[in-house]
Amino acid sequence: MIKKLSIFDSDFIGVYVKVFNDFAFVPKNISDEARSSIEETLKVKTAGVIVDNFSLVGTMVVFNSNGIVVSGLSGMADFSHVDLGGRRIVFLKDRLNAIGNNIITSDKVAIVHPSFTESSEKVIADTLGVEVIKSTIAGVKTVGSVAVLNNKGMLVSPEATEDEIKNLSELFHVQVKTGTANYGSYYIGASILANCNGIMVGNATTSIEIGRIDDTFS
Repeated sequence: MIKKLSIFDSDFIGVYVKVFNDFAFVPKNISDEARSSIEETLKVKTAGVIVDNFSLVGTMVVFNSNGIVVSGLSGMADFSHVDLGGRRIVFLKDRLNAIGNNIITSDKVAIVHPSFTESSEKVIADTLGVEVIKSTIAGVKTVGSVAVLNNKGMLVSPEATEDEIKNLSELFHVQVKTGTANYGSYYIGASILANCNGIMVGNATTSIEIGRIDDTFS
C-alpha cells in the first residue's frame, strides 16, 4: 500500500519520522490524523518524541530490530516514556549530530557517513548489531538523505553509479533502483517512509514516481 502524506504542511515527511518494520518514532506534536495514517499504512506502533526540543525526529534517530542510535544532543529523558521493545539505545556524542541523515541500516549492515570517528563507528556497530561500512551514496556523505531501504528493495538517488547500485545490492541483498520523489527531489530519504508493510510518500510525489517507488519496495 502506498499513501501520500504531509506533516506540518511539509512533503518532506522523512525528516520528521523514522520507521522500521514494527515501530516508528514521530514528533510529539504531530497531528492525530497524520499519526493514525502512519500507524495504519505502515502497520506500526508509534511513539511521540522530541529530540533536543526539535520535531525533526527523522534526522536525529536511526534504528533497526536490535538497537536505536540517537543524536547526542538528546538524552534518556526524551525517551523515558517509550517502550523500546527490548532494543538497546545509545545517545551518540559525535559532531555529526544528524544521525538519521548520516546512517542507513538493515538488521545486518549499516552504511554511515565517512567522517564518523572510529569510536562512533564501534558504538553504531555494537548498538545496531551490524557490520558498519563508511561510504557515500551518489557521492553524498549524508547517506540517509539519498536512500530508502526495506527488506524488499532499496531506492537511491538517480546520481548513483552502476557500480554503487551493484555494491549496495550485494551488501543489503535486495534489488536497488534509482528514483526520485516529491516532484523530482533526489533527497528521497527525506521524502519517503517505507517498511515491509507499506510505503508513504510526500504529497508532491507524482504518479510516475509512485510507480517506480512501488516497483522497488513492493
